[in-house]
Formats: sequence, C-alpha cells, structure tokens
Amino acid sequence: MNDIPERLAGKSCVITGSAHGIGKATAERFAREGARLVLSDVDTPALQELGQRLASSGSDVHTITGDVADPSDARRMIDRAKNSYGRLDVLVANAGVLPLTRITDATVEDWDQVMAVDGRGMFLTCKYAIEAMLSTHSGSIVCLSSISGLAGQDGQSTYGPAKFVASGLTMHLAVEWAKHGIRVNAVAPGTIKTERVDRLPHEPGGSEYLSEIEQRHPIGRLGSPEEVSAAISFLASDEASFITGAVLPVDGGYLAQ
Repeated sequence: MNDIPERLAGKSCVITGSAHGIGKATAERFAREGARLVLSDVDTPALQELGQRLASSGSDVHTITGDVADPSDARRMIDRAKNSYGRLDVLVANAGVLPLTRITDATVEDWDQVMAVDGRGMFLTCKYAIEAMLSTHSGSIVCLSSISGLAGQDGQSTYGPAKFVASGLTMHLAVEWAKHGIRVNAVAPGTIKTERVDRLPHEPGGSEYLSEIEQRHPIGRLGSPEEVSAAISFLASDEASFITGAVLPVDGGYLAQ
C-alpha cells in the first residue's frame, strides 16, 4: 500500500543522476507520488534497470543516457520531458561526482571534472529547464548542494567549491525567475549512505574519514538517500509554493554547530 500522498500526481519531472544514491531514491519516491518521469544518468545498465522496474509498477517513465556537462545531452533530457508530456514541471538537478582530496593531492583534472559535472552540468540543466518552464509560467527546480556548499570541510578542496556553485546558483536563479512563477531551491545533505560512501572504506583514508564525519553529525549517524528524497519531494511540490531561494540542510544537525 502506498502511504505517500500523490502530491506530484501528473507532474512532468526530470531527475538527473538518477541511477544511484539520492537520485535513485528520489526517482522511486516521485514514482510513488504519481509523477511522470524522465530519468537520466551516464550509467546505462543501472538506469535502464530502474526505469524498467518503475514502469512495471505502473509509473510513466522514460530513461535517457547522457552527460549533464554536455550541452546537447542536457538539452535532450529537458526536451524529452517536453516532447513526452507537453511541459516540464520539475527538475531535480542531482547529477554529480564526489572526489575526496586535499588541494595538495588534487590534480587539474580532478578540478575540471567536478566543476564540469557538479557546476557546468547544474548550470546547463537549470538553464534549459527554465527555458521550458517559461511557457507555463510555473515550475520547481531542486538543486543538490551539500553541507560542503555552505561550510568548509577537510578533504573537500574540489567537491566543496562546486557545491558552493549549487548553493549560489539556487539563490540567484530564485530571485531572477520568481516573477515568472518558477521556484528554485536546494537541499544540502550531510554525509549520506549512498553507494559512493559505501565504497570509502576501500579507499585510502576512507574508513578514518567516515568514522570522523559520523561523529560530527549531532544526530549520531549518517543519513539515508530516502531521507533526502523526502525533502526534495516537498520542495518540488506545490506544498512549498511560498518557498524559493532556500538551501535546506538535511544533515542531522551538522550545520547547526
């Protein structure tokens, strides 16, 4: 039995980076809430598996493989929603990469990759989404920022600045497009138990990082992708109709310290 209200019923929604982690949990929740979905990722097998599973449960879902950092791919994601559903109501700009490195160890390639996906990719998908939403003078965008996009952290010399881009883009776009009925918000997750985080113990310094970061969350544990997806769903929905320009921490109290 679906115990989640269908507050996204009939809404045309694009979710980037939806094959894993927070994106996957968001796709699953949006499907339960009645959304019509366009899901994108660079991982074709995982994306197709998710799309087929949601479709078999009765969801209206399309999948599209693409790189948000590529303008033509980013535009195709938005166009798929317009062509399939006639409009775009929601964008969840989730796609991102998560390198963990200090600046003395980071390479130019590390910087360029995270800025391409987490920065340029978010810019492009937001740009094309807003262009599509202007035809209906309505829409909701939820960007994925991070606690690293609101405060400094050790080992985040490349990832953190890219998430400051997400926080800043959210605020500027919210002001720029409010008069057109388009809301732009962000969530700022703490450390979440995604597949990426689960791999950390197998990387140099990963176990130590996880142990330390868990202790820094006052709630005493890491978060789950489903907890973040609940916040994303709220911000995307009409229940948040008077909220724009917000960067909502979903962080177990991390930023309250």
